[in-house]
Order: sequence, then C-alpha cells, then structure tokens
Amino acid sequence: MTKFAERIKEFRIERNMQQKDLAAVLFVNQRTISNWERKINVPDYDMLIKIAKYFEVSIDYLLGNDDYSNKNN
Repeated sequence: MTKFAERIKEFRIERNMQQKDLAAVLFVNQRTISNWERKINVPDYDMLIKIAKYFEVSIDYLLGNDDYSNKNN
C-alpha cells in the first residue's frame, strides 16, 4: 500500500487540508490519517470506499493498481 500512503497525502495537500481536517471528514482521529500516510496501518475496505468517493477517484487508483484517476472522466 505504498502508493496509497503517497496518494492520500497528495490529495490532502492538494485540497489544502491538514491531517485533522481529513480526519474530521472521515470520522477518524488525526493519528489514523498519520498512520496511513506513514505506512503503519491501512484502512479497511469500507473506509477505502469512503476515501475514494471523497476524493472522486477509484479504489484501484488509490491503491496504485491504476495510474489514471477518474477525476477528469
């Protein structure tokens, strides 16, 4: 899930969000976001769906299985 850590941080920064801001949107604590970005933990399937919907990308893109987001489609 190396790509996931990179992409979630990238999306968060693109939206000028701090970890605590994204945590509030996803109803998790800031440490959870930090752990994802530092590759300590990974979200479960339901949370992946929530994150993908929020950032308007596919789960495959979040996980690095696809190099093209669906943002512009």
